[in-house]
Amino acid sequence: MSTDDEARPAARLTVLTGPSGAGRGSVVEQVRARLPSVWRPVPATTRAPAPGELPGIDRLFLDPATFDRMIAAGELLEWCRIGPYRHGVPRAGIRDRLAEGRPVLLPLDLPGALAVRAVLPDAQLVLLAPPSYRPDPAVSAAVAHAVWHDRTERVVEELVGLLGSSFLAPAQPRPSG
Repeated sequence: MSTDDEARPAARLTVLTGPSGAGRGSVVEQVRARLPSVWRPVPATTRAPAPGELPGIDRLFLDPATFDRMIAAGELLEWCRIGPYRHGVPRAGIRDRLAEGRPVLLPLDLPGALAVRAVLPDAQLVLLAPPSYRPDPAVSAAVAHAVWHDRTERVVEELVGLLGSSFLAPAQPRPSG
């Protein structure tokens, strides 16, 4: 095995989850800046683009009928309704990247991460938790690893290490104090 192979992250789906406001999206972007081979799926939504959002880059902006067709065809890995809009993650891009040998890092809320786990039991769930957050025991049991978000640089470093390893250790409880 060459040094390049050893430095390449494992080709698996890792879901970065955590409570709302934990910073999943920004952490994923910083991880991708450090590990360009890591791919982040482009989510689909039925809402209109926000100022500055680029269709096909930030999100796939779909009309409700197209979104309904994707649901019916099983083309979404997971989806949910938030207010009047629906949001989801297309399967095709994930499948294609994993087949290419590229790791996939997907930021999702807790219900979305658990939905992915139900469909793809091999997906690795990593909990991104703010310092004062105490996860429910069911959440702790579902995740492979917990990353405590006290400093973004440390979190990114830890995720880069996890993505580069061939095995994610079980989540460890946070030391008190």
